Amino acid sequence: MQQLLEEVDVVIVGSGAAGSLMAARLAEAGQAVVILEAGKQRRSSDLVSSQIWARKLKWDGEPVVDEGQHPIGYHFNTGRGTGGSATHHYAVWPRMHPEDFSVASDHGKGLDWPIRYRDLRKHYDLVQKEVGVSGDAETEHWRPEGAAYPLPPVPTFAQGRIIARGFHKLGLRTSPVPLGITSQPYRGRGGCLWDGWCDAGCPIGALANPLAVYLPRALKAGAELRHESCVTRILTDTSGQRATGVDYVTADGKTRTLIAENVILAANPVQNPRLLLASATKHHPQGLANSSGRVGDYLMSHPSVSIYGLFEEQTENFLGATGGQLLCQDGYEKNRHGQQAFGSFQWLIAQAQKPNDLLGYANCRPGLFGSELTAFMQQASSHLATMTSVCEGLPLASNKVRLSTQRFDSNGVPLAQVSHRFADESLALAEKSRQQGERIFEAAGAQEVWSSRVNSMHIMGGTIMGNDSGSSVTNSYGQTHDLPNLFIAGAGLFPTSGGVNPTFTLHALADRAADRIANA
Repeated sequence: MQQLLEEVDVVIVGSGAAGSLMAARLAEAGQAVVILEAGKQRRSSDLVSSQIWARKLKWDGEPVVDEGQHPIGYHFNTGRGTGGSATHHYAVWPRMHPEDFSVASDHGKGLDWPIRYRDLRKHYDLVQKEVGVSGDAETEHWRPEGAAYPLPPVPTFAQGRIIARGFHKLGLRTSPVPLGITSQPYRGRGGCLWDGWCDAGCPIGALANPLAVYLPRALKAGAELRHESCVTRILTDTSGQRATGVDYVTADGKTRTLIAENVILAANPVQNPRLLLASATKHHPQGLANSSGRVGDYLMSHPSVSIYGLFEEQTENFLGATGGQLLCQDGYEKNRHGQQAFGSFQWLIAQAQKPNDLLGYANCRPGLFGSELTAFMQQASSHLATMTSVCEGLPLASNKVRLSTQRFDSNGVPLAQVSHRFADESLALAEKSRQQGERIFEAAGAQEVWSSRVNSMHIMGGTIMGNDSGSSVTNSYGQTHDLPNLFIAGAGLFPTSGGVNPTFTLHALADRAADRIANA
């Protein structure tokens, strides 16, 4: 049963970081905006500081066929429901560096962005003021030019101080990590309690997720947010030159059509390509916005290694934020890591820890069982410290999102099939970070040091931006080359990953694109 709904100015697919910001900007500019969110509704008051609850914020929709030598960890790195994955993100908000935008030109590797850091600087500055980023620009030695942070830095507890002495003994520098978390009350939001429950959301609104910042603004300005509204197809006109709206399925199983002047795909970097590919027409037989054949290509993740150590001192590892207390980017120079390794990396230092679940310290020693595990947990609860490297993952055209030919969701849309591996240079970089991290912990006085395997952190690429339709999906505003009123938003636009968390940059890109759409 199909029902034609009203026409609107903008339909946005996804209520996460990019979608919520663009909804706020465009609604405040006077446009009629509808956000379609496939997941269920949640409010800040629904969030519970619990490891079991934290699982509910991760992806709970149709599965993704996650293949390849190094799976991207789709379930953990995405989310569904109000706010998307940004509801459970850790709010680590460093800026990308100027050299991240010209890797191909500078080093003959990877890809170039069609913009440079200077094109995003004012958007970084505006967004950090709106969301309330806490940090210390003066001691963050590696930080690109930009306005000072609007809030004081996050506190350093015993775990951070203990690990920092290892960095300093080796001649490495640290600074407070920039977090999209309020270190003190800010614009009606309370200051953080530093109880380490970021992974389960933030019921007091200290963490800058869509529930706390941009969705309230969007709704106040008149935008409408429809939950359990799963988009199945992007519609085009008879000429195939413009998008006309979307089909979506409601919770009661009805298919509805929403007509819009502009369509913005702000789902995650796997679901956006899936929807484009599944919307193929006679004018676009390879899928929408895919004249380049690049929709789904260059999917990226950050290779990451966690370092662990047991110390004689009390580490107070239950205090702080999940994202950490300190930052080190002394390893950001891309070609200083030897012949085999390439790229930038950073350290996120002294993350708040919980006993169990995926990030819990019980799982950092997977070979222990029974009484040995009990004894370790008793010691780790007061004496364990940790930090995590975020390493650049080079873009590979062979890392792809494609439609499954054998598996379909409940609406008959083919499931996304993902293939991913890290480049050899990226794996070598992760290994360099492991070696350095273990030396740092030894220098800090750890009684025992060990590290994790290489894990996948964040998902980027798949609908990359570029200068032409022959090699990219969109222009620098996320506007698809093939259909001028169809836009992509989010980390899927990234041509390279850099060595920093992507959330701040995807906000800056969304802000820049919203300005363009609102003033068109």
